Amino acid sequence: MTIPPRAEYPRPQFVRNDWVNLNGEWEFTFDDKRVGLTEKWYKSDRVFEKRIQVPFTFESKLSGIEDPSFHDVVWYRKEVRLPNSFKGKQTILHFGAVDYEATVWVNEQLAVHHEGGHTPFSADITNLLQEGVNVIVVRAEDFGRDVYLPRGKQFWEEKSMGIWYTRTTGIWQTVWMEAVSPIHLEKVKYVPDIDRNEIKIRAYLNNVEGQEVKLGIKISFKGELVAEDIVHMRSQVEGRTIKLTGLNDHRMDRFWSPDRPNLYDVRFTVWAGGTVVDQTDSYFGMRKVSIENGKLCLNNRPYYMKMVLDQGYFPDGNLTPPSDEAIKRDVELTKEMGFNGARKHQKVEDPRYLYWCDLLGLLVWGEMANACDYSEEYVRKLSKEWQGVIERDYNHPSIVVWVPLNESWGVPNIQIDKQQQHHAMSMYYLTKSLDPTRPVVSNDGWEQVKTDLFNIHDYEWRQEVLELRYSNAEKAVNAMPANRRLSVGGYDYEGQPILVTEFGGIAYKKSEWEGWGYSGASSDEDFLARLRAVVYPLRTSCVVQGYCYTQLTDVEQEINGLLTYDRSPKVPIELIRKIIDEK
Repeated sequence: MTIPPRAEYPRPQFVRNDWVNLNGEWEFTFDDKRVGLTEKWYKSDRVFEKRIQVPFTFESKLSGIEDPSFHDVVWYRKEVRLPNSFKGKQTILHFGAVDYEATVWVNEQLAVHHEGGHTPFSADITNLLQEGVNVIVVRAEDFGRDVYLPRGKQFWEEKSMGIWYTRTTGIWQTVWMEAVSPIHLEKVKYVPDIDRNEIKIRAYLNNVEGQEVKLGIKISFKGELVAEDIVHMRSQVEGRTIKLTGLNDHRMDRFWSPDRPNLYDVRFTVWAGGTVVDQTDSYFGMRKVSIENGKLCLNNRPYYMKMVLDQGYFPDGNLTPPSDEAIKRDVELTKEMGFNGARKHQKVEDPRYLYWCDLLGLLVWGEMANACDYSEEYVRKLSKEWQGVIERDYNHPSIVVWVPLNESWGVPNIQIDKQQQHHAMSMYYLTKSLDPTRPVVSNDGWEQVKTDLFNIHDYEWRQEVLELRYSNAEKAVNAMPANRRLSVGGYDYEGQPILVTEFGGIAYKKSEWEGWGYSGASSDEDFLARLRAVVYPLRTSCVVQGYCYTQLTDVEQEINGLLTYDRSPKVPIELIRKIIDEK
């Protein structure tokens, strides 16, 4: 049996055993004339002439097609047979992400329609299935030239240029099916409370009406059972606050942090009428992010964030990592260079990345893929999809900050436009209403409104200028490094923690690859000197509480990475770490 690409379990924080990976070869075709719906290409006897390797998009090399030109409407088709273990159960069809709109048919019947290129969706297809071969057809539509679309770094022109890269159209994360009981656990939500040594768990079941349903919860730490509870599910949503007993003397040793990424394992068991009908495995971390007297704290202690900007692009897969090992290696390389966090820039990252950050210990700033310009339709799309992002990623202990907007993308006139200011404010408060446990940045970099962190983007390369600029808070918050005001709409600095969340960007070409960066190095020695010249003033500043260096890797025509696009260090990693670790 051929192992499909990206064969690992795609939802690592909520695991069931009975599942099937649908990655691999699918039939595929372009629909440049947009006739597929009229001609009913979703009919089972329709055959598409091309072949594509899912989950890689046709623009990428790993897809087997590698066509970077515009094809906004594409179709997929795959024949599948259900394993015997699926019989008598409900079958849920999952898509990790399809950019930007997707319509799915199963055996010629409409299964689901989804809007949003960065969030997962699923459908119960049990009643659409038949004996033997089942045909899944997907129509994906992107809007390649639409500057009002939440798109991140995907360029609206054919060839990449500047800070804009190759587009991602269609399926770009894993497609899979799982078998579940008619009564099963749909999701859980964790709220850790390290001050009380408690974990709040909210459980969502799909159906409990007319049933005697119980939910068993077993929590263990490194194989040791530390808590157990049984919840009588009288409604579809029930909550419990569970004391993590027996850990009072050493509970701080079991908090989650980059240095000690401790995780608690959870086994959920659902009984209906005394019979086990569902079982899932999960995990959580006991972690707290707070701001105390102007200090950014992790687990109640001031914590300096040493982050790197990571755009999550790969040479052969574009936005889709080529393998789980490649994802893990990015996390390992980030830590090996001395960083304790990553700002995932303009990309809603694959859940496997967050899993490895949880497991290995790396802070993550979750950032939405923004649009370029403003419209009311953009507001609807962005706010809807952002809610899905928070819903998907809320439980990951590695995520410590939310960033709905970056550098006024989507709100280019926010400095003077009250409507755009209101939008940024609404995204801040929407995020806080969904997650009051994490800091929220209203507009990272400049032109901020209400915000929990006062973040500055500053690509100044002269050490003496940076030392003076960040010698005190007044100079820092009144600077205009990009000739942009740091706050607008009357929202002046209110004592928030100050972080420099983009800086550096030192271009250093280690091959014949042509590209650009914010300042240029001519040799290994020059690169390291330039790196220290921008890092040291921030690390020794009495007001800066963290930074994010631009950037982890080269990306297409950008050559300002610490690593090349294929993840080779430009200088020895231990020399980079020496600079990052210097105080």
